[in-house]
Amino acid sequence: MSELTERYHALVAAGEITADAAQVSVLHVLDGLMDTLGAPAPKRGLLKRFAKPQAPEGKRGAYLWGGVGRGKSMLMDLFYETAPIAAKRRVHFHAFMQEIHAALHEARKTGVEDALAPVAADVAKDLRLLCFDEMQITDITDAMLVGRLFDLLFARNVVIVATSNRVPDDLYKNGLNRDLFLPFIALIKERLVVHELVSETDYRQNRLTGAQRYFTPKGAEARAKLDAIWADLTGGENHPLTLTVKGRALEIPRYHNAVARMRFWELCGQPLGAADYLALAEAVRVLLLDDIPALGRTNFNEAKRFVTLIDALYEAKVQLICSAESQPETLYVEGEGTFEFERTASRLREMQDATWGTEE
Repeated sequence: MSELTERYHALVAAGEITADAAQVSVLHVLDGLMDTLGAPAPKRGLLKRFAKPQAPEGKRGAYLWGGVGRGKSMLMDLFYETAPIAAKRRVHFHAFMQEIHAALHEARKTGVEDALAPVAADVAKDLRLLCFDEMQITDITDAMLVGRLFDLLFARNVVIVATSNRVPDDLYKNGLNRDLFLPFIALIKERLVVHELVSETDYRQNRLTGAQRYFTPKGAEARAKLDAIWADLTGGENHPLTLTVKGRALEIPRYHNAVARMRFWELCGQPLGAADYLALAEAVRVLLLDDIPALGRTNFNEAKRFVTLIDALYEAKVQLICSAESQPETLYVEGEGTFEFERTASRLREMQDATWGTEE
């Protein structure tokens, strides 16, 4: 039995996780990669030092995908911890791409013709394993860059393990100039073991079942309760996410594993529209929303955006956990739009149900 498998069963025995056949099937995939990591990297002679490196035959990693809360990140973390090498790194995919763009900016200052080549070489220097959490392509600049970047990393014998909520064919779905992105999807299928984690259990959802989701009144006590839920769902991880909507950037400052947290004024206090909220609803499965104020004629525009936001979350079955000035039925009690808000109040009440968002 490998150390990876031993660690998994030890966690089961300790009651920290529940044995899951779908997760065990992933262990077999990851165990196979241990042999790849254990083999020494091919040495290049002095005359070949500056030649273009050649990618080895066979698979160079794994792409683990499936629904949220199935344990993909947990399994990847176990693999990372037990990998028998020191030259390894685990990083959130979005944060990694931000690093790449910053490095490209610096490389271009030197006047180099191909800025990506030295950037990829620097990433791969003394690195054998690169683990990406939450691979998601939403930005056209990332989409046009990531294929060649991965090709260069594979050529330098870097093993890549990535988790995603999407099957490779759905990456950058409906994105601008997506035809130019399709070769990257083919590269993933060719060089990575693509494995779907098929489990009927959403372990994160189990932590929400029966839990309170609507806290009132807003304030320090409600904020502390949302803090506790955020910590439980994310394990303290926090990565900003940028969504590109019609050429504009929608910033989600707090995000991890399809869970996002934002304040009311961040989402409804700026000129956002249905397209922004639909993009948000597609990117997240749980949204923690802080400090919904009393709504009415004094903040009519913000109230209208809030209605649009709730419609988008409701239709996408996103789980909403929020703090508000009052209960849904008394949030909007005066001014134009009170009648229309009745539907929003009804949806807010329905979204508090323990089974909300669990139906396929």
